[in-house]
Amino acid sequence: MRLTPIVIAAVAAAATVSALAATTEFARILAGPQRSAANRARDVARHPVETLTFFGLKPTMTVVEISPQAGWYTEILAPYLRDRGHFIAAGSYPGSAGGKQAVATFKAKLDADPADYKKVAVTSFAKDQYAIAPAGSADMILTFRNIHNFYIGGYAPAAFKAFYTALKPGGVLGIEEHRLPETMPDARQQDSGYMKVSTVKALAAAAGFKFVGASDVNANPRDTHDYPKGVWTLPPTFDEGAKDHAKYAAIGESDRMTLKFVKP
Repeated sequence: MRLTPIVIAAVAAAATVSALAATTEFARILAGPQRSAANRARDVARHPVETLTFFGLKPTMTVVEISPQAGWYTEILAPYLRDRGHFIAAGSYPGSAGGKQAVATFKAKLDADPADYKKVAVTSFAKDQYAIAPAGSADMILTFRNIHNFYIGGYAPAAFKAFYTALKPGGVLGIEEHRLPETMPDARQQDSGYMKVSTVKALAAAAGFKFVGASDVNANPRDTHDYPKGVWTLPPTFDEGAKDHAKYAAIGESDRMTLKFVKP
C-alpha cells in the first residue's frame, strides 16, 4: 500500500500529538508530591524524560525496574504506569542488616503513598534470586547505575539471563550505567563502580540480546573516571569527604552510558 502525502502528514501529526501527551504526563509526574525536592533537583543531571523516551517507555507496558534502591526512578515509573500498565520493583537487597533495612525503607515509601504506589508489585532480585517476573511477561526491563554491582558480585551473567527470560520477544532492556573509557584497564571495573560499554554489550549478547542503540543524554565530559574511591567520589555520594566537595560538585554526577537492547 502506497501512502499518500495526506496519510503521511496525518501519521506524523498523530506521532507529534502522542509525543506531546507523553511529555505533558512526564512533566506532571516530575512535579508531583510523591517526589522530594532533593530528587527533583537531580533531574538536571539524570535526564529522566529523555532517558525513558529513548528506551521507548509507554504507559500500557509491563515494566520491571531492577534494583530500585531508594526508588528515585520508582517515583516516576510507578505513577506513569499506574492506570494503564503494570510496574514491578525487583529489589536487589543482600541478606545483611543493612539490606533488611533497605527493604523496610522501600516498602515504607510505597505504603506512605497508596495513590501512586498501590499497584506496585515487589519481587526479589539478588544473587541466586532471579524470579523477577513470570517468564515472557515483561515489555521492558530497566536498571539504572546497577550493572557494576552485579559484575563485582560475580552474578552479572545470571542477571542478564534472568532479564532475557522475563522479557517478551521484542521486549526492551534499558541500561544506564557509569561509563569507564575503553582505554582504561579492565581491572578498574572491579572496584571503581564504572563499567566499559564493551563489557555491558558482551554480557547482553551472551544472554541473547541484540543491541539497538546508545544515547549520550547522560554523558558528562567533565568526569575524569580516575578517583581514588571510584564513582562514589562524585555527587551524590561525595565519598572523598568535605575537603574537595566543591571540586566534585563542579564535576557533577558521573559520565554514564545509556544503552538499549531487545530480546529477538
